[in-house]
Amino acid sequence: MRKMFGFLIGVLVGGLVGSTIALLLAPESGERLRGELRSRGESFFNEVRHAADARRIELRQRLETMREPRVEG
Repeated sequence: MRKMFGFLIGVLVGGLVGSTIALLLAPESGERLRGELRSRGESFFNEVRHAADARRIELRQRLETMREPRVEG
């Protein structure tokens, strides 16, 4: 779990650094670029949220399976 958290922090920091560099070096207008970056950022966070929700559901199902009493014959 610690490795996953570290990875996500790395992705977030890398995204922030990359977007800052893109804003400074972009040939497009600032307003258009900010809109595109905002859209990509929202899409990224929606994907992360969706993946986290799916993982949470999977882990809850596994926990419920482990909590069920075992019937030994």
